[in-house]
Parts: sequence; structure tokens; C-alpha cells
Amino acid sequence: MKYTSKKKALLILADGTIFHGKAVGDKEGTAFGEVCFNTGMTGYQEIFTDPSYFGQLMVMTNAHIGNYGAHNEEVESDTVKIAGLICKNFSYEYSRPDADMGLKEFLDKSNLLAISDVDTRALVSYIRDNGAMNAVISTDVENLDALKSKLAEVPSMEGLELASRVSAKEAYYYGDENASYRISALDIGIKKNILRNLAKRDAYIKVFPYNTSFEEMAEWNPDAYFISNGPGDPEPLTEAIATAKEIIKTDKPLFGICLGHQVIALANGVSTYKMHNGHRGINHPILNLITGKGEITSQNHGFAINREETEKNPNLEITHVHLNDQTVAGIRMKNKDVFSVQYHPEASPGPHDADYLFDDFFEIIKKTSQQTV
Repeated sequence: MKYTSKKKALLILADGTIFHGKAVGDKEGTAFGEVCFNTGMTGYQEIFTDPSYFGQLMVMTNAHIGNYGAHNEEVESDTVKIAGLICKNFSYEYSRPDADMGLKEFLDKSNLLAISDVDTRALVSYIRDNGAMNAVISTDVENLDALKSKLAEVPSMEGLELASRVSAKEAYYYGDENASYRISALDIGIKKNILRNLAKRDAYIKVFPYNTSFEEMAEWNPDAYFISNGPGDPEPLTEAIATAKEIIKTDKPLFGICLGHQVIALANGVSTYKMHNGHRGINHPILNLITGKGEITSQNHGFAINREETEKNPNLEITHVHLNDQTVAGIRMKNKDVFSVQYHPEASPGPHDADYLFDDFFEIIKKTSQQTV
């Protein structure tokens, strides 16, 4: 392999801490965002295309990124959604026989800035101790003052509405139009594998933009409703919260995942808060309080719902908790067919412990559909 010199790059955190690295390939530039880390050992392509990561600089804790290349089908949206990539070792060569291209080519298509040779163990340890914060990655290593000045102007993730940046601009359909069930889905950052999981259970889905009214979603006469995952702070999503309130007033099932879970909580008067560094990875332990069983789950969120307010709410029941910090990981309404989780049962490439939640959703749909016949 021919030796190539790598251009110097750096990472500056909002508190002034600096980590040094190298540019991936010959791409130069600067990227801003909230720095966060994912502990997954695989699935980097799905992570990079997940709309929930929009506006974030992604630190991968696995030492090697890119070693199995990229595959055209293993995406959660049509483009890379992270603001930038930070890793230890970037693999320009890949060994996977059915990969369509190398990861560098895949990232170049989205014009993404990536830096490698960063001490990611030290960086992740620092974020764990000091919390997620805004940061900048750049190859412009000689102009620290200018970079710090621009970084100071980047808005905090707290209070930031980002769903409008990743949501569909117009409604669209997914699945077989002759399927047994129709689902109206509110897209506040929906992942493709969620749609796959709904469609393979005999559903035809109409996906609506983030600011769609309940009346427009109901006009399609669905059997059930769904509110998706997505990026940013849930509290500014006033239109989605209002839509959720109207859906809840009906007797039709509603299922929410991640940001959708938070929107459903807000619609029930439960507040949310920004976490110290969030949950991002594919090995998060969850306890199902209904069955008593543990689950290993994929998670990606920097906000959570208030547990004390949830426990006091007479209409809500906590169904799942995160075993690392006891945060609320799932809720259901006692008097409605409404439930939601703070993690990803559709996880690709996995784990699949929580896949049953889609089955539960369709059992409820079947029951309510039979009652209205």
C-alpha cells in the first residue's frame, strides 16, 4: 500500500479542550455540532444515515471504522445525517465481498468531513465526565481563535428544533396498498427500517411531514397512528405535540419511538430534559416491568422524559426502565391504546430483543379493527 501523508486536523470542545487528529482523505474544511459518542461495534453506516443524529459530530468508540465498507441498502435515510465523523482508525480498504464501495467514497457523496487518529478513548471519557457539548472539527489548525469564535455562536441542542430539517417535505406512501391495515405516520425524522417493520406486518403507511395537522392525518382514515424518532429537543415541536393530543382523543392505537415517545409524554403533560451525555449504542440494558424480562437494546437519544412527573400522572404507566440510570424507557396510557419507547425496536443491524413491540402494536390494531367492524 502506498504511503500517503495525512493533513493535520483538530477537535475543539466548547469548553476550550483540544484533541488532535488527521483529516480522512484529502477533504479539508470545518464542521460544527454537538459532540456525542456511540458505543456500537458495528452498524456505522446505519448510524451515519440516522436522521436522529442530525446536527451532531459523531465519535465512534470502536477502534476501526470503515473496515467492511458500505452497502447501498444499509441506510436509514437517503443521505448521511451526522454533521461530522471523529474516529481512531479509518479503514480506506475493506474486506466485505458484497460491499458496494468503501466508506470514504460513501461519505464523500455527502461531502462529509471526517477526522481520524484522535484519542477517542480519552475523548469519550472526557464527554462522560463533562457532558455532551458543542464542538468543531477542522483542518484549519492555524486559526484557533477564529474557530473558537465561530463555535461560540453555535446554538445549544437544548431548545433546538431540528425535525423540520429532516422530515419529508410532502406526504408519501410506503408498502403494499392492498395491505390489511393503514397507518398514518408522523415523520419527525423517521428511519427506513421502521417503515420496513410496519410494512412487513401487512400495513400500508402514509408518511406525513412533521407539521401535519391531525385532521389531515385522520382524513386518510387509518387504522392506527405512529410518531417517529428524530433529532433535537422535543419541546419546540408544538405542532407535533398538538397532533399527538388529538390522536390520543381518538380510540385508535398510537405507537411512538424515541422522539415520538417524548412527544407523546409532552402531550400528556410530562416534561422532558436534556441528559448529561445521552444514550447511544447497541447494548443498552432495559427492564420490561410488565413481563419482568430484560432486553438489550439500540438507543440514540440525548433527551428523556421526567420520571417523577410520569409516576404522578394518573393516565400513564411506566412499562420499561433503563437499568444503567433508571430513566424512563417506555410508557403506556392506562385508558387508551397508546404506548411508546425511548429506544429502537427496529434496530438495524440489531439487537432484536425489542422486535416484539411491533407485534404488540399490530395485535392492538387487529383488536380495535375488529371492534369497529
